[in-house]
Amino acid sequence: MSTDTDVLIVGAGPTGLFAACELIRRGVRVRLVDRADGPSTVPKALALWPRALDLLEDLGVRDELRDAAVPVAGFSYFSDGRPLATFTVPDRLRPLHLPQYETERLLTERLHELGGKIERGVRLLTFDDVDFGGRIDSSDGVTAVLEHGDAGVERVRASFVIGADGASGSTRGALGIGFQGSTYELRFALIDARVEGTLPPDQLLYYQAPTGTLMIAPLPDGVFRILAVMPPGDQRVDVAMMQRLLDERGPGGVRITEPVWQTLYRVHARQATEYQRGRVFLAGDAAHVHSPAGGQGMNNGLQDALNLAWKLAAVVHGESPVSVLESYTPERAEATTRIVADTDRQTRAWMADSRARITLRDAAFRLAAFSGVVPRYVFPVMAGRRVTYTPTRPTQTPARPGPCRMARRRPARLRVGMVFPREVAVAYGFAGPKADPAAWTVVVRAGGTHGDLPERIARVTARWPRLRHVRLHPGDAEAATGCAAPGFHLVRPDGHIAAHGHAEDLPHLTAELARFLHPAGTQ
Repeated sequence: MSTDTDVLIVGAGPTGLFAACELIRRGVRVRLVDRADGPSTVPKALALWPRALDLLEDLGVRDELRDAAVPVAGFSYFSDGRPLATFTVPDRLRPLHLPQYETERLLTERLHELGGKIERGVRLLTFDDVDFGGRIDSSDGVTAVLEHGDAGVERVRASFVIGADGASGSTRGALGIGFQGSTYELRFALIDARVEGTLPPDQLLYYQAPTGTLMIAPLPDGVFRILAVMPPGDQRVDVAMMQRLLDERGPGGVRITEPVWQTLYRVHARQATEYQRGRVFLAGDAAHVHSPAGGQGMNNGLQDALNLAWKLAAVVHGESPVSVLESYTPERAEATTRIVADTDRQTRAWMADSRARITLRDAAFRLAAFSGVVPRYVFPVMAGRRVTYTPTRPTQTPARPGPCRMARRRPARLRVGMVFPREVAVAYGFAGPKADPAAWTVVVRAGGTHGDLPERIARVTARWPRLRHVRLHPGDAEAATGCAAPGFHLVRPDGHIAAHGHAEDLPHLTAELARFLHPAGTQ
């Protein structure tokens, strides 16, 4: 049987579910298949940082997530049992902790509300007609061969395919794409359990001992995750072994009473050599895996899904040229490379095992606590507030810096490629659950001799009638952007700034719009 659809998504984890929801609410026909017979019951990833929470709020599920999760207010570090450093997470940057299966449940409920469904027990076997040269525009679709258990095999013709089926899924293998990187030498033991004893319900605790690191993280319903570097020689995880490590490295006076889940694993840091081949794209763990330090994995996959979904929807609806999809790989690979580097540094701190390395690590933590660098600069990065897609074209930036203070605000200045400040975007209606998810926005600051700038921009952009125009109050504009000069910010449907310019840079604005959007009447 041959069935046509706009986008076939393989894998119904958080990345696949979120991609399906984002595509459906943009009017795209989607089929979502998963080889498992039922939903996952494994807690896996815990942390949802503010940028991911923004995306889920726009989708309409953030309130339910907040009700189901516990917030994390701080990180405390200990060295050989002695307090080393404590970092309080500012309110606006705090992550939420909840088991991954709860995130998947809420996304599944939202999928059903949008009219979508998951086809269970369906496995991708192969592709018939992928352009292995990598060109997206060489065909109008791709044929996937799906196995429905004992019900037989189906050939599905889709305009595009998203492989979100995890690090060991079949999509990447069917494309022949490599998975480069490394595996850390150490093994990690994990147990989720209820305990007797006093542990803070809103703190991440890191106990760093010469024999290895032990971490304790809060979960809902009085459950705590205990993660430890495995001692040499131990081959399996059980309550007795984890209790021994907890007594040796942890706070003392805490006893594991009711295990919920336990596992033993190695940590990998790998990326696909390509995120796309022909009309098939990889997202989430199918494209990259890295250390769980910092809790970035699920957050990174959700951002993959949004980056890809708005571009696919624009191409499917004829609003954008297919070339808009060429930016997916460089943008998401750049973001992932930074995450891999950050999580690698944290993981190697866990692995310090010589006196010299432990002394150096402890000194670095004390200095960080004294300087205040972590809440000012590290937590914004972990929260996803510094994700940047580096500009690649002159038309994305002002021809002259002029009086714009952006260039002098380091290192936390707003850059082209970053997400436009969330609070301002929501207040002015171009972000949030009520905003049009497909619309581009030109944000204008007028003033001085350029008081007519909004009218001039409206005239030069008249060929794109769906472009949303927002005029910021001067005080809001400078506070949000750091730029006091009259000018504009062009904001993509995913909230990232595509271009910034001043009053004399209107040709830059029209060049960027022409690159991404077909003018009215030319689709």
